[in-house]
Amino acid sequence: MNAKDLRTILLVEDSMADAEMAMDALVEAHLVNPVVHVEDGVECMDYLHCRGAWAAREPGDPAVVLLDIKMPRMNGLDVLTAMRGDERLRRIPVVVLSSSREESDLARSWDLGANAYVIKPVDVDQFFDAVRTMGQFWAVLNQAPSPD
Repeated sequence: MNAKDLRTILLVEDSMADAEMAMDALVEAHLVNPVVHVEDGVECMDYLHCRGAWAAREPGDPAVVLLDIKMPRMNGLDVLTAMRGDERLRRIPVVVLSSSREESDLARSWDLGANAYVIKPVDVDQFFDAVRTMGQFWAVLNQAPSPD
């Protein structure tokens, strides 16, 4: 598999500290997949639809979207709703990566079609382990259907 075949991991996270930790964890997992970080749901949708700042990006869907819930402009639940309602985007795996322990956020994420919901551990080592494991599973091991 050459570098062109590697699908991106899209990290949607408004907290720079959490984003940097997640990116460090993915690097530490020795994943060769490129990681793209966007800061909110509007930028995520622009990336997915190749518009705005992302109009010139290489086409292709990410291997997985790591999605925070609580973000400005467009929150993660709205992103998930938009993705699952879009024929082209609905099969992209979405892992909600949130600090929210609210049952309503968890239930709503699953109802909207999240593939997994991971509560961001407060402990840095646990956070690294969680992101490393997710990255390896979704970017390497998970087998997605071919795009139609």
